[in-house]
Amino acid sequence: MKLKVLKPIFAESASSLVNTTSSYPGTVLFKKEHWVVDAKSLLGVLALALQPGQEVEVTSDEGDDVFAAILELGYFEQV
Repeated sequence: MKLKVLKPIFAESASSLVNTTSSYPGTVLFKKEHWVVDAKSLLGVLALALQPGQEVEVTSDEGDDVFAAILELGYFEQV
């Protein structure tokens, strides 16, 4: 699923994102350009330096539930 960043992802928002994805047992990955990081890793998410207007691809073996949870945070919109 491709997502567009609506708000900058810094410490507090990255922590919320990691906590949300960590509640699912499966793999959740964020892909931005040549970067691929585990969405359950705070350092990984921070390394992406996500800013408004950027696009990121999210993949998961958890199904649509994890995508809905990520969208509910309000940091992204589906592209």
